[in-house]
Amino acid sequence: MASIRVRPDTGLLFFDFRVGNRRFREQTRLRDTPANRKVMGKVCDRLEEQIALGTFNYSEFFPGSKNAAKFDPVEPLVQETLSAQAASNLGAGAGKATPLFKEFAEIWYAEKSVEWRTSHKKTVRDDIDKRLIPRFGDMMVGNITKADILAFRADLAKAPARNKTNLLSNPRINKILNPLRQILCEAADRFDFRTPFDNIKQLRVKRTDVEPFSLDEVKKIIDTVRADFKHYFTVRFFTGMRTGEVHGLKWKYVDFDRRLILVRETVVAGEETDTKTMYSQRDIQMSQLVFDALKEQEKSTRQISPFVFCNREGLPLDYKNINNRVWKPLLRHLGLKVRRPYQCRHTAATLWLGAGENPEWIARQLGHATTEMLFRVYSRYVPNLTRRDGSAFERLLAANLGHTPNPIPVQGA
Repeated sequence: MASIRVRPDTGLLFFDFRVGNRRFREQTRLRDTPANRKVMGKVCDRLEEQIALGTFNYSEFFPGSKNAAKFDPVEPLVQETLSAQAASNLGAGAGKATPLFKEFAEIWYAEKSVEWRTSHKKTVRDDIDKRLIPRFGDMMVGNITKADILAFRADLAKAPARNKTNLLSNPRINKILNPLRQILCEAADRFDFRTPFDNIKQLRVKRTDVEPFSLDEVKKIIDTVRADFKHYFTVRFFTGMRTGEVHGLKWKYVDFDRRLILVRETVVAGEETDTKTMYSQRDIQMSQLVFDALKEQEKSTRQISPFVFCNREGLPLDYKNINNRVWKPLLRHLGLKVRRPYQCRHTAATLWLGAGENPEWIARQLGHATTEMLFRVYSRYVPNLTRRDGSAFERLLAANLGHTPNPIPVQGA
């Protein structure tokens, strides 16, 4: 396994690699720049390939190096220290007695799963059982190479997605590789070998644009939806709550006196659990529209369930059931583009921004740590909702300085 590192004292790059059980470092005169790292990366690729094939010649790569004179050819070294199987997987940690991947993966899962929600446990468990163990299970963790990982990633890119019509997306491939990365990095730390994930970056993910509804579209949806879901969607559109937060909302967290919704719990895959992050635990101010909707909803469900929105048995609503039987048919009926119910949250954010609310207040309502995401994701929708053309500044000057504001010409007129 070869990597590129930088000396903190000089800022110069150097190669750091292993051949069998031996570690070598070769200095360069190159500064730490992206261009220089790219050049050295190509050398690393050739270096790893020749080490794995047993054709590595030290003098050819690093002529004049002191290490070249004392270097023993890699092939005899491999024969002495590794089995035939290990030799085929020569790389970081090769030759060391490390556990099989399937054994260490179980240890890692048992230690880490206590930190996760049930839904995440299931996802990771499925990926380990159905993808990682079939591929790496009988290999020692110390013998899994960068080439093995890249080949696995390439195969995933050709694999069918759940719907059988598309291939696995880049975000899905990244999620499959994440537990593999964590397992091998933890093994490398415990058994003292260099992780083969060095310099393997996640696949690029195209940013998904939000698709909020206009205020007119929101009105159509609320006016048309089934009566038993009218209050549900009113709360979703005008509070910015996440799906799990709405489904986990209990009456004890609705404070009519202070006009607050206290977000404290969520329901994910039918499981009651804590909020997504520490910032997700927040108090949302009720608008009059939301206040009235919850007052009406109270008449229907307060006596039958601790949950504000529930089914006939008093249990939390099921996301898939609402999506397939209420939400999608409603959008198709209205001739609106079908999109995820999560767009209700994005709609609330754009309506608040368009109304001129304080961005910090909006971020707190949404459960964001800062306003950064607010401006990055939503700000481009503001001109579509209200005037943002300098007229507000003109009115400010007129009110305070007494001059008559000039009319702002309409663009394109």
